Amino acid sequence: MSEITAPKSPVTAEQFADEIREQLKYAQGVTVEQATPADVYVAAAVAVRHHLMDSWMQTQHDMVNGTTKAVGYLSAEFLMGKQLRNALLNAGLTEQYNAAIESLGFNLQDVVDTEYEPGLGNGGLGRLAACFIDSLASLGVPAFGYGIQYKYGIFKQEFDKDGKQVETPDYWLANEEPWGHIDYNRSQKVSFGGKVVKEGGKKVWKPAWSVRAVPVDYMVPGYASGRVNTLRLWSAKAEDEFDLLTFNRSEYLSAVKPQVKAENISKILYPEDSTKEGKQLRLEQQYFFVSASLHDAIRVFYPGESKPDLTTLPDKIVFQLNDTHPVIGIPELMRILIDEYGYDWDTAWSITNKTFNYTCHTLLPEALEVWPADLIGELLPRHLEIIEKINEQFEAELKAKGVGAVTIKDMAIYTGDSVRMAYLATYGGSHVNGVAELHSQLLKDVTLKNFSDVYPDKFTNVTNGVTPRRFIKLANPRLSDLITEGLGTDKWLSDLELLKGLEPLAADDEFVRKFAAVKQANKVDFANYAKREYGFDLDPDTMFNTMVKRLHEYKRQALKILALIARYADIKSGKLSADDVMPRTVIFGAKAAPGYYLAKMTIQLINNVARVVNNDPDVKGKLNVYFPWNYNVRLAQHLIPATDLDEQISQAGKEASGTGNMKFALNGAMTVGTLDGANVEIRERVGAENFFLFGMTVDEVDKLYADGYGPRKYYEADPRLKAAIDMVADGTFSNGNKDTYAPLVSDWLSKDWFMTLADFHAYTAIQSEIEALYAQPLEWNRKALINVANSGYFSSDRSISDYLERIWHTGPLPALA
Repeated sequence: MSEITAPKSPVTAEQFADEIREQLKYAQGVTVEQATPADVYVAAAVAVRHHLMDSWMQTQHDMVNGTTKAVGYLSAEFLMGKQLRNALLNAGLTEQYNAAIESLGFNLQDVVDTEYEPGLGNGGLGRLAACFIDSLASLGVPAFGYGIQYKYGIFKQEFDKDGKQVETPDYWLANEEPWGHIDYNRSQKVSFGGKVVKEGGKKVWKPAWSVRAVPVDYMVPGYASGRVNTLRLWSAKAEDEFDLLTFNRSEYLSAVKPQVKAENISKILYPEDSTKEGKQLRLEQQYFFVSASLHDAIRVFYPGESKPDLTTLPDKIVFQLNDTHPVIGIPELMRILIDEYGYDWDTAWSITNKTFNYTCHTLLPEALEVWPADLIGELLPRHLEIIEKINEQFEAELKAKGVGAVTIKDMAIYTGDSVRMAYLATYGGSHVNGVAELHSQLLKDVTLKNFSDVYPDKFTNVTNGVTPRRFIKLANPRLSDLITEGLGTDKWLSDLELLKGLEPLAADDEFVRKFAAVKQANKVDFANYAKREYGFDLDPDTMFNTMVKRLHEYKRQALKILALIARYADIKSGKLSADDVMPRTVIFGAKAAPGYYLAKMTIQLINNVARVVNNDPDVKGKLNVYFPWNYNVRLAQHLIPATDLDEQISQAGKEASGTGNMKFALNGAMTVGTLDGANVEIRERVGAENFFLFGMTVDEVDKLYADGYGPRKYYEADPRLKAAIDMVADGTFSNGNKDTYAPLVSDWLSKDWFMTLADFHAYTAIQSEIEALYAQPLEWNRKALINVANSGYFSSDRSISDYLERIWHTGPLPALA
């Protein structure tokens, strides 16, 4: 990698303070004396935007007028996190900001805390998208992130008195939002419904209704590249928001019905879709943002051209489909090329196939989107016709390749009843990639095996990564400073493989003690944060054992909570004496989809185990369980640096990659995990002796499925597991009510599809090895430091470099000073 100097703006602290004063006075109408921390936050954010503006405009100019192909990253989620600190870092204004805020008489943390985190993602998918657009900008690659500006985003999670998850609206746009620039002059029309007719021998779509897609642009500044890319999120507005005649007839609700219908599209992320109406809204969302984005790209790269040569589109921009949500973009681009620009089918298909690539993020069949054909036909009738023709072409191609009739039927994109979006993406794009070596191999061997057999050259792997700027430099400044001290340079922020230089320091006891002191200080900080934000009383002298991720059965939060219950029972019964107990503070963080019954019941169980355990004097100081609500990026940035032991315990063969495992390893946590997702690669790089491995392999899981898995036999054979499940069943954690968790217990004993019970013994057995090492602080921290030193591969900069080489075949613009 070329020499990179960390950004440092020549602006002085005094000048930056003056810019904030000016913004307060002329834009917000307050003096410094009248201003609140929220006023100062907005003023500082706008001042930073002003500093980025020239680079943003220059990047857009160079992208359109240069020869470097841009990237369009299409994603239903962008879990960005708070923007101010990240923008300051990448603009080289952190020191000036800190000094300016203090000179104005405000507390730095108070100002930062007033920024409301946008809930525009649900978990790893959205956070990965945010890391990727950060790295694209930092590598100087011209790019657009394209998605939806959800008014409420993902729900705000609360817990009721019984420990149940309650979903409430996340009013993240309730206050002034200084980062997004609304550009009404560049809106796009997106249409739905209606019918397809023939006019002059051509198919013409006559939509029934349309909405206006209004872009909201967020700057994405790169670190040390001088480049600033764009995250363009679409907000849905009605074309005709208000019917005055209807209103004057006193039909007030009817007068705004078109406005409500349109704005529902960009109201929330992932509306509950157990009903036809919910499914339709999800499909509306997906088509809405990809249609607007494709039209926008044509506008951007062919400005003012009424008859552009769109055969050059694949040379201008390449689109990455982040999972199946944007796949409707394939028939949409075909429709645009054929219906709007008059290209023949073969030319349109050639353009489309070269323009799209697909990232598959799952191995679970139920997560590969399948849409009812009648719903697509009702909402997007022209697209269903195009999909039918794509399928006919696909089947003819398969027959020509000698593929048998049964396999062709299995591979059908359009079945007559449904449309398989993953299959459409695999056939319609140039490349398909998984997101970890194991995941990519299983895609080829299992999930998309037929496609891999026919089109082996389409398949590749790009292991996920995370941005070190947010998840080390910003989240863990103490560790960041220690890394820089140990390496003698801060260039690791742009080349994370330089962390390898820390490995020799793992033999230096003094440096390891410094590393341990960083972790302890972070734990104290998190304990203070948890007290302030949640009222929790955490003991930083205990092991901080963390499991944070989306709540899903395959991620196996149930395995962790059953093991905790067994440990609680051992302490209560005296099987574990006071001298045998290593004190632990166990921290969960997770949201469950609103309609996911068993996941929500698992959350309730965790909360009630915490209630019982934390109030039992017999285990005081030995075991505590906490579940901070509304897990988000802000909480992650506080918790991850403080964690001693990270849980990555999904069933082997089910997690695509994971990025939480990478964040924890980079921040000096040890991992207990299965051979699943990116755990495999983490373990290979940090060393098997520095990773706590347990559980079945993919092959062993498959064999157990094939032989006939019976979870009850594990329950009967393991007294500790039986005691834990019986405590759940007998009402120990539900105030004596035996019905509360009956569906959960029944599922464990009769189904347990992800084999929690089968891996219980191995999981609990590894705990003695974990505790023996933790009892030797110097050795524990030595191994944790080795984890940091060998996790440089898991940078999102490296991931993007792999995409550039293996899939996108493009590169950076010249760096800006």
